[in-house]
Amino acid sequence: MHELSLCGDLMEQVAAIAKTHRAEKVARIIVRIGPLSGIEPMLLESAFSIIKEGTLAEQAELSMETLTIRVLCNCCQLESEATVNNLICRHCGAYDTQLLSGDELILARVELLNAG
Repeated sequence: MHELSLCGDLMEQVAAIAKTHRAEKVARIIVRIGPLSGIEPMLLESAFSIIKEGTLAEQAELSMETLTIRVLCNCCQLESEATVNNLICRHCGAYDTQLLSGDELILARVELLNAG
C-alpha cells in the first residue's frame, strides 16, 4: 500500500506548513488526485487515519478532489480532456497525445487553527 508512504510525505509537508504559521492544530487538508495517479482514495483515507494519530492533524479532515485528465495532441496541437482508457484527442481523434494532467497528487490547501 504505497498510500501509507504518500500520506507520510503529505504529513511532513503539512507539519512544515503548520510550524511556519505557528498553528496549534490542522483542521482540514485538501488534496487533488488525478485518475491516473495510481492512488486509491479509500486507501489514502485509511492511511491518513493511521498517519495523523499523535500529530497536529489528529482531528483533521482529509478532503479529496478529483482532477481531470488533459492531453495535448501532437497532430493538431490542441488540448482536450480525456478519460482513463481513452487518451485520444477529442478534436481530431489522434492517438498521438501527451499527458498534461491527471497523474498527480497535489496538496491544494491546509486549514490551520491557532489559539484565539
